[in-house]
Amino acid sequence: MSRRGPLDPRLPGWDAVDESGSTKEGGAVHEGDAVREAGTAGGRQPVPPGTLGLRVRSVSEVSRAIRERVRADDGLRDLWVEGEVGRVTVSAAGHAYFTLKDARAQLQCVWFRDDRARSPFQPQTGLQVVAHGRVDVFEPQGALQLYVDSLQPWGFGDLAIRFEQLKARLAAEGLFEAARKRALPARPRAIAVVTSPSGAVWRDVCNVIARRWPLTRVVLVACQVQGEGAPASIVAAFRRLERWVASLDGGAGDTAPPELTILARGGGSLEDLWSFNDERVVRAIAAHPLPVVCGVGHETDVTLADFVADMRAPTPSAAAELVVPDRVEIASLIAGLGSRGGTAVAARVGAAGRGLVSERRLLDRLEPRAQLAASRERAGLLLDRAARAVTDRLAAANAGQERLGARMAPVVEARLSGARTGLAASTASLVALAPEATLRRGYAIARRTVDGAILRDPSDAPAGTSVDVTLWHGTLGATSEGPRSSEEPGRP
Repeated sequence: MSRRGPLDPRLPGWDAVDESGSTKEGGAVHEGDAVREAGTAGGRQPVPPGTLGLRVRSVSEVSRAIRERVRADDGLRDLWVEGEVGRVTVSAAGHAYFTLKDARAQLQCVWFRDDRARSPFQPQTGLQVVAHGRVDVFEPQGALQLYVDSLQPWGFGDLAIRFEQLKARLAAEGLFEAARKRALPARPRAIAVVTSPSGAVWRDVCNVIARRWPLTRVVLVACQVQGEGAPASIVAAFRRLERWVASLDGGAGDTAPPELTILARGGGSLEDLWSFNDERVVRAIAAHPLPVVCGVGHETDVTLADFVADMRAPTPSAAAELVVPDRVEIASLIAGLGSRGGTAVAARVGAAGRGLVSERRLLDRLEPRAQLAASRERAGLLLDRAARAVTDRLAAANAGQERLGARMAPVVEARLSGARTGLAASTASLVALAPEATLRRGYAIARRTVDGAILRDPSDAPAGTSVDVTLWHGTLGATSEGPRSSEEPGRP
């Protein structure tokens, strides 16, 4: 007896069901086990043999069923998800693909180009973010994905959005245009530093400038760089500096006005550096009459003050390095210029000496005796060249004639041989056609004695005409008896 029950996952052999749709097992036929409901005219349709009435679904059907279940869940159509951004990939069409993960799971995310273009924040690997969107199934791949429509950094998303909104508005006004950026002076006599006097930034800037270019005077414009009153303090520092520069009216020495301004602060969080994203500070920098170098935060920190400043430095110390030259480099440059100047002078003196020698030689060549000697030498050279040319021409002509003679000898011989052969053939033809040959065969030539005309017709020699008959060995004299009839004897 078979132990295969209705829940047995194994399927019977394909020969276990007969053509009528009944399953044969142990000699018994179980009606209804091999039929199922179907949309046929009879209402029932046999299932394929070996399936025990089970419905086998295709991959597309399963994927479509999962998609429908996911879409039916309202909680998955509008949700916020927090996680760390994994690997980010941007397609050629502009769509972003990335993963959100935590310590136990990860979720595939898709962010279409149009939604990305409207967002002030872009995903980066390692950032902790909060994403808004819907969960759906990409049926061709059976992938469960979060379709993102907005993204913001976790913990300070509001500040980031405010940052991007203010940045966009100020950029539309042209405050960040490259055309309004001013060049920095190469070696400023005085530099103003807008920063806190109690921080390490002020000491770092002074140390860097003193080490690189001690000729520059550094002026501190104290202000508050963190806290609620920092934006107003920074703006007031710029205003004090502007009034003081205007009062100096281009002095010299210790009274020389600053030629540029450094806005400096150490690193910190986005909240700590928010004073440098204040619109009042940005507009104060834009309206400042001196070039402004912004050295706020660390290299990865970005503020709106960086965009509006004439130059951005990654750190305050880097800002100090940017605004003054390095005295070691300048000394090396001066030494190099001195060496190059000495080399250039030596080269000019040498060139002048060589020119003097050349002029001397030219004067020597212009002397009459030198010109006469040169003329004689040229005449001798021309005569030698003419003799060599004539000799070469004669030699070439003789060689040509010898070559032609060598080539003509066989041609002349061949032509003479051909002529001799033709002459012999012509002679043989003439001998064969000559009258003497005919006479030799027994013929004769009859001529009238009076005029020597050859007789070709009997009527040309009437009776009594004197005729000379030429034979092979002589001539006979005869007298014509006149023409004979053809019937006469002896006439052929």
